[in-house]
Amino acid sequence: MDHPFADLIGLTLEHQGDGSSTLMLPVDGRHLNPHGVVHGAVIYAMADTGMGAALYSTLDAGYACATIDISITYFRPVIEGHLLCQTILDNKGRTVAHLTARITQNDKLIAQASGNFAIMPTPPERR
Repeated sequence: MDHPFADLIGLTLEHQGDGSSTLMLPVDGRHLNPHGVVHGAVIYAMADTGMGAALYSTLDAGYACATIDISITYFRPVIEGHLLCQTILDNKGRTVAHLTARITQNDKLIAQASGNFAIMPTPPERR
């Protein structure tokens, strides 16, 4: 799937399937805030994108998903290196799914997020 935003920030999809996903991001200068650490929005974007990728792997043709809400907790700052986002689908109903994403660096927990996504038919003109 084409993903211009992921391309913009350098986010790569390492794994997608069976309600899970793994994303990787090599940190560089464009990801840093004025204090020299990775901006929280970058980490949030990893979680949001990872959740969407995990859920899409379970959807039938003609269906899409959209973020309803995400709650994220940040544990440590990051200044360099690679970030990994691993996401699992916790529960999938007919119209709403719940997912959990863990963002790590060298097996240390950087942030954790949980989110709810709407599941809906894709509009006919987008199929």
